[in-house]
Amino acid sequence: MAENLTREVRFSRIAILAEKAFDIESGKTAVGLIRYGRCRTVAIIDSRTAGKTAADVIGIGQDVPIVAALKDALQHSPETLVIGIAPRGGSLPEEWRSIILEAIAAGLDVVSGLHTFLNDDPEISAAAKRRRVILWDARRPPQDIQVAEGVAPRLDRNIVLTVGTDCCVGKMSVSLELTTSARSRGLSADFVPTGQTGIMLWGRGIAIDAVVADFIAGATEQMVLDAAKRAQWVFVEGQGSLYHPGYSGVTMGLIHGSGPSQLVLCHKADRPEIRSYGVVIPPLSEVVAYYEAVCRPLFPTRVSAIALNTHGLTPTKCARAIAQAEDTTGLPADDCVRNGADKLLSALLENSPDR
Repeated sequence: MAENLTREVRFSRIAILAEKAFDIESGKTAVGLIRYGRCRTVAIIDSRTAGKTAADVIGIGQDVPIVAALKDALQHSPETLVIGIAPRGGSLPEEWRSIILEAIAAGLDVVSGLHTFLNDDPEISAAAKRRRVILWDARRPPQDIQVAEGVAPRLDRNIVLTVGTDCCVGKMSVSLELTTSARSRGLSADFVPTGQTGIMLWGRGIAIDAVVADFIAGATEQMVLDAAKRAQWVFVEGQGSLYHPGYSGVTMGLIHGSGPSQLVLCHKADRPEIRSYGVVIPPLSEVVAYYEAVCRPLFPTRVSAIALNTHGLTPTKCARAIAQAEDTTGLPADDCVRNGADKLLSALLENSPDR
């Protein structure tokens, strides 16, 4: 599997473009980079919230200023401009074209996780060649993906897949938190990025939602087999939801390709229905049973823990949501970002086939 371009892109000082979209959900790529990135975010571009810090808006990034325009961000000496949104459909907002061209003219590399590939845009790619800067389309999949062979369930590894009740509930964050927690306990652990933000953070991976449908499971299997060469515990970043009318196919491909020995169910604690669709999310106990039933014909697995996203809830409401999830499912539950992943990792260790 070809490595992505993080070794070539100047990724130590970045400005993030999130114009009129910098919040905890619309700007989730920006949020992920600020929370987990090894690079330094020197500015956020969002005229709507300019004058504040990232922490004022999303609760993290106290030293990251929000500015109104690229010219203001350039005062903080970025090396790279990163497109910090993951909009539905993944298209490039037309009004952002001039900002990207301005960044290229200023000598910045540009990183994008959109479905609209910058390298395929004649005007933008020509400008980058003239200025000798790099365009990295993190979502572009490699060309050498094969159809899945169904071998992942037979690996002598602990493969953990995060699944969800909806999109944007924290599957990437939970996977990263579990990987970090496992490593802190001395376990051999690796993270499998399947979305653009995870790829930017980890420096490798395949954006599963950009893969032709026949090869989704194969791409997942390819990444899991690669990670299994390095680690005993493999944490696979989930995408979408089996309940999602638009993205359920990606979820199913991830399940079949990764062949997980355990699942972690992720849920936004105060979200009663699928965003933008009005589909009511069933009780968590039903969701647990559904995911386990879908896996059963091909391989046995279980949901071992519930990862709640309690962003925006008070500590009291957070504790109440955790207790309710545990009462409903009979499984350990916690918010990994707020409280750390030790509780959920302990549940995975308890249910490990190696135990």
